[in-house]
Amino acid sequence: MDLKAIIRDVPDFPKPGIMFRDIMPLLAHPQGLATIVARFADAFDRVDYIVGIESRGFIIGAPLALQIGCGFVPVRKPNKLPGKVHAIDYSLEYGTDRLEMQAGILAPEAQVLIIDDVIATGGTAAATSRLVEQAGARVAGYGFVVELDFLRGREKLNPAVPIVSLVSYQK
Repeated sequence: MDLKAIIRDVPDFPKPGIMFRDIMPLLAHPQGLATIVARFADAFDRVDYIVGIESRGFIIGAPLALQIGCGFVPVRKPNKLPGKVHAIDYSLEYGTDRLEMQAGILAPEAQVLIIDDVIATGGTAAATSRLVEQAGARVAGYGFVVELDFLRGREKLNPAVPIVSLVSYQK
């Protein structure tokens, strides 16, 4: 299945000059999500947990966890999770943001695959890596449906950890 052919280009969203890569038509396609999950399962079959980044990482990560037989842990925006959390503030292009993950969920030394829909500048994935490490687990890989190569986000991630992007855009 040619995933790129189904992803929709939306010019000038969310602001003028930005070409948004919309994966919703891919998720709506009868075999779209199944293809995404199968390709990530082929690449990463030996992890203890999938950590999905809000919110499209949930859509992809939960069925992937079922497919490979591991746990699923969401990383959320602030104040969405009960109890004690690991939290991290990180920089965005125009400001800062915060991510949280429940404490005590990941087993110590667990192997974790981080899943999200897109890697652009890499800030969210790098922050999620730090959350996983705060919890005492290890990042075993990253999976992204779309990589915007020209923004060089993978440079913010550990080069020793496998990164799988199903679709790449050069500009």
